[in-house]
Amino acid sequence: MQHPFSLSIEDKHLEGKIVVALGRISEAFRVLLWKEGKELSLSPIQIQFLIFLRFHAAEQCSVSYLAQEFNLTKATVSDSIRVLIQKGLLRKMETTDMRSFRIRLTKEGLQLAGRAAHFALPVEEPLSSFSEGQKEALFTGLIQLIRELNKQGIISIQRMCFTCGHYEQKEGRHYCKLLQQQLLPNELRLDCPEHEGGR
Repeated sequence: MQHPFSLSIEDKHLEGKIVVALGRISEAFRVLLWKEGKELSLSPIQIQFLIFLRFHAAEQCSVSYLAQEFNLTKATVSDSIRVLIQKGLLRKMETTDMRSFRIRLTKEGLQLAGRAAHFALPVEEPLSSFSEGQKEALFTGLIQLIRELNKQGIISIQRMCFTCGHYEQKEGRHYCKLLQQQLLPNELRLDCPEHEGGR
């Protein structure tokens, strides 16, 4: 079996080089999240929860949904949410179902989430030196890779165009039935608020 992390294999196979490169980028995100967490006295996953809750609809702000989104157990998510509530960054929303509840950012949580959302700027900034063609090619490749990982069940929830009921291909081109227009490759979305499941 060939391994992408073998130096002899990496020299011969571009796929292996890409896997190693993605691993390095993943490491950068891990380092940045830990750094941000240290400054805010939060764990990396708690920061990710706050950012997610800041930018997503109320129906996606529950323990069950977070567990699916981040591929974690409900118990793990519940522990982090309990700590965030104790810190005054989240509060439970009233519901008629006592078995489940939605969560909302407090005013302090909203401010902190807005600040924490900038943690990835050191990764984003170098991309400004790329040409539009380079950025488009990189995005197209990444979105196709994410789609394949989703198909394999490695990544669960994806609110991307390819998994949306509004998406179709017309004559080999991307088309959104909701917007009733063709989408250019750089207009495809990874996280669409109008995403409709079922694909």
